Amino acid sequence: MRAISALLLLTAAVPATAQTAPKIEEASIADLRAMMADGTASSEAITQAYLARIAAMDRTGPTLRSVIATNPDALAQAKAADARRKAGKSLGPLDGVPVLVKDNIETKDPIATTAGSLALKDNVTLRDAPMVAVLRAGGAVILGKTNLSEWANIRSNNSVSGWSAVGGQVRNPYAFDRTPCGSSSGTGAAIAASFAAVGIGTETDGSVVCPSSINGLVGLKPTIGMVSRTHVVPISHSQDTPGPMARSVTDAAILFSQMIASDPADPATRDADLFKRDYAADLPRATLNGVRVAVYRPAMNADLTKAFDAALAVLKAQGAVLVDVEKPKLDGIGAAEFAVLLTELKADLNSYLATTPPAVKTRTLADVIAFNEANAAAEMPYFGQETFLAAEKTNGLTDPEYLGARAKSLRLAGKEGIDAMLAKAGAQILVEPSYGPGWLIDHVYGDQYNGPSSSELPAVSGYPNLTVPMGLVRGLPVGLSFIGRAHSETTLLGAGYVYEQASKARVAPRYLPSADVGPGMDGTR
Repeated sequence: MRAISALLLLTAAVPATAQTAPKIEEASIADLRAMMADGTASSEAITQAYLARIAAMDRTGPTLRSVIATNPDALAQAKAADARRKAGKSLGPLDGVPVLVKDNIETKDPIATTAGSLALKDNVTLRDAPMVAVLRAGGAVILGKTNLSEWANIRSNNSVSGWSAVGGQVRNPYAFDRTPCGSSSGTGAAIAASFAAVGIGTETDGSVVCPSSINGLVGLKPTIGMVSRTHVVPISHSQDTPGPMARSVTDAAILFSQMIASDPADPATRDADLFKRDYAADLPRATLNGVRVAVYRPAMNADLTKAFDAALAVLKAQGAVLVDVEKPKLDGIGAAEFAVLLTELKADLNSYLATTPPAVKTRTLADVIAFNEANAAAEMPYFGQETFLAAEKTNGLTDPEYLGARAKSLRLAGKEGIDAMLAKAGAQILVEPSYGPGWLIDHVYGDQYNGPSSSELPAVSGYPNLTVPMGLVRGLPVGLSFIGRAHSETTLLGAGYVYEQASKARVAPRYLPSADVGPGMDGTR
């Protein structure tokens, strides 16, 4: 028996006065800008509508638990945007547009940045991460903070994606019993549910791409160094990056364009300003005609194979020249990557915690470990902290074993991995399934997934990875990854846009209690 429609739940939960609010469900940035431009709705009214939708669906109704906190300053920011528009001083395409930010990214608003952990419940820094500062300079309304897999899913190998002690368990809008994937699970679920037009996630390995794919979104894990990581709760300076998450390639490109900026405090971004441009402007002129595309076919079940083959047929129909490639044997890459993440986690997290306000008592990774042990009932009801314990035993950034692991993983992922696959095909773009459909949420055994994943090689090499909706498999979203060499975002976004416009593959969520695998829900009609 199917669930009561979420629209009925929303109607029942929202006061009658809100029934005339702007139509924000599935609204794009262009839709919101058009409302503001023609006077149909102000930024204040749009922001209020999103806040009402969150109130009706995030802790009641479908109970997605995707938003940890809404911003008490959001309406004031929206009013300021309206005043600028009235004065003819708009700041750009994001002026007045509400944006949700993952709760491991600092904002100067009076709300904590927790990374989902009670150890950081008092981490009210009143400072913007430079990436947030450039969004704010473009007029974006910082609507609130999204839930996440606690500590960005690095505390334990047996973790449950989307769970944090602060925010609870994020639910997938397509099927409440299925994972929203981590660690940017809250951003994924919130944008899929139209709690904002766009949102920010962060990725170390898969945490933008996976929740985007599994929640039916476009997500871009950018080239490392395009977006600042300062004042973002870290895992790894080698692999961490914020990235845009949206319901269309155009909206992801608009948001990404505003995020790029060099930051003196983050040496990796030294050349970022050289790549700052309007990545959405050229999308309508993008083409795949005659473009060689490397195709990697991982082991996958019949349903995902069918969806992938259909996506390849769309690319071919748009003129792409498809060339099958195999993934080279990259023995030891997983172990080398993990050694890098453990060492950098300790070093980078200790550096970050040292800058937090005095109210935060956990000043080192060792302090966080002790906090978790002292508060085990709240912090560790489902899984432990064995990854934290392993990281605490590492020997720092000058350790020869760490340096060797970083050199090895970088070589295998880049020169011998993606570079070799692209060279063999004579291509600039590599495509493969992003992930399979979402697995069941399991608080007993943790995440249970053995399907394909496109994230490791781009994550380790620092190369970009764009996922675009590929339709539904048994009622659950799956994505198609477009991968390229460093700073190939223009090429990837263009290819993703052409595919998106031709396939029309994205399907909006229906807020079902479980996956609907009946006729027509697997994309067959």
